[in-house]
Amino acid sequence: MEEFPYAEIEEKLGYVFRNKPLLKVAFTHASYAHRFYERSNERLEYLGDAVLELIVTEWQFRKDTSASEGKLTAIRQKLVCRNALDSALDGLGVWKYLRTYGTEYNRRGKAKSSLFEAIVAAIYLDGGYKKAKAFVLKHGNLRMDMQAGNPKGELQEYVQEYGVELPRYETVKSGKDDAPIFHTTVYALGEQAVGEGKSKREAESTAATRLLWELTNNPKNK
Repeated sequence: MEEFPYAEIEEKLGYVFRNKPLLKVAFTHASYAHRFYERSNERLEYLGDAVLELIVTEWQFRKDTSASEGKLTAIRQKLVCRNALDSALDGLGVWKYLRTYGTEYNRRGKAKSSLFEAIVAAIYLDGGYKKAKAFVLKHGNLRMDMQAGNPKGELQEYVQEYGVELPRYETVKSGKDDAPIFHTTVYALGEQAVGEGKSKREAESTAATRLLWELTNNPKNK
């Protein structure tokens, strides 16, 4: 078995583990665990699901002070659904490190979203709620205006208040032609954020949302 690439994964996650074996467990699929008698990430996935829901719920509660319980619940379901978590995991670039055994079937279904949840749980156990929250808010596929908002327009308006250069977007396309993935980096006010999506528009919107959140919640340059 190859040596586990702790440093490579930590660099992509933006978090360095004190308990290194915990990171390894997070990337161990049940098929691999059963074959080589190791711990799988299934229990971490279970915990991560709950931690992720709490983080998103708190974020919603503080962000939208007028929304009803029903509206918040409906939006939360979209924010933590499999597609949203799959997209967030793709943006991290760590999918290739998942340890599986057997056929490619073991890497389908919920494996990708489960890995994201396991990572959240591992960070929570290793560094606490605050670290897990920072990770989710930075890398989770959260959209502040999912229904009909305009994140790019809001970011531009925010930046214009400071009389500086408007946000700059750089997009790279990857994947197959019939199933492309777009990765967009947006730069403004000395900060940057990355978004991903199945279209350039979606990737730019996600990137703008993340950068706007970062600028409004961590105003380093204000």
